[in-house]
Amino acid sequence: MKPSYLSDLKPNQVFTATFLVHGKDVRQKKSGEPYLSLLLGDRTGEIDAKMWDNVAEVVDTFERDDFVKVKGLLQIFQNRLQMTVHKMARVLDADVDFADFFPASKRDPLEMFAELRALVAGMRNPHLRALLEAFLNDEPLARMYRTAPAAKNVHHAYLGGLIEHVLSVCRLCHLMASHYGNVDYELLLTGAVLHDVGKVAELTYDRSFGYSTEGQLLGHIVIGLRMLHEKLQQVPDFPPKLRLLVEHLILSHHGELEYGSPKVPLFPEALLLHHLDNLDSKMECMRVLAEKDRHIEGCWTGYSPSLERSILKKAKYLEDQEPAPESAPASTPAEPAAPQTQPPPAPERPPELQQQRFTPTSSPFAEKLQQAWRKDP
Repeated sequence: MKPSYLSDLKPNQVFTATFLVHGKDVRQKKSGEPYLSLLLGDRTGEIDAKMWDNVAEVVDTFERDDFVKVKGLLQIFQNRLQMTVHKMARVLDADVDFADFFPASKRDPLEMFAELRALVAGMRNPHLRALLEAFLNDEPLARMYRTAPAAKNVHHAYLGGLIEHVLSVCRLCHLMASHYGNVDYELLLTGAVLHDVGKVAELTYDRSFGYSTEGQLLGHIVIGLRMLHEKLQQVPDFPPKLRLLVEHLILSHHGELEYGSPKVPLFPEALLLHHLDNLDSKMECMRVLAEKDRHIEGCWTGYSPSLERSILKKAKYLEDQEPAPESAPASTPAEPAAPQTQPPPAPERPPELQQQRFTPTSSPFAEKLQQAWRKDP
């Protein structure tokens, strides 16, 4: 285990640690001098890094997917963590433990594989059970199935992510097949186990995650269909009509033509498989986006191209709520005034004013006004 992981580092902290280079780009400052823009990571995450000085000394000493030892400073830039690299040097593969640098499922892959085998062993349809066992009994294939991620970077993008995703979809199949009476659970389960099997060859995952040449040219749907045809040769009495249904489950599981499916789902199990696969992948996307968002402040994540939105970091939002205003301190209430049923009487005129309504001034208008008041009864 390496001394420190990316998740252990704190802002404004000078550190020395080893990382895997996920991305390397040589750019130019305004002065015309080169600088390095890097994406570095380990099993706990990845971070943008910049090396501004002494670039010529190191630029040709390492490449993407190499390990490098870095001395640098972690800072906050535009509400995100960013690493400033002061020194760096390549580290040989023999000097690192690969498990420190590649994200992996928290579950034991052998344990997950045993759970999957138990599901298959409990199937009553002998043809579907024999087909799935042909896949699971192929040890080189089974090893890749236990190891592969489910995607390069969208969902379950870690070692063991494929089988974890498959098991999650299998559990959803069990719940939903019992809800809908017109669904063949074992056919649906077969689709769940096989829908992404082509990803064991589509993706590369011995270093950073990427696509193989086969994956780039064909994609996992076509690769998975080819693998199905190979395994069906080991089950010679497999019913042709059932074979056609299994083929359609693989071909249509992306749901829409624009999402890469050669066909849209055309029977209930195919439609349900598509939605359960999509649901599980989207929920995992949301979990990871909220958990690993790089914004330091605020309750919203950055924009996710796969989800086509930013999402609310609910836990942080609830923690940051303003406290309710404190109630006023208790005090003894004043005696309430007696209710008034009639308006209070008008105050009496002072005696000296009772016979005098106006103090006249010495003017013709005032004399006339005074004479008029004297006539007033």
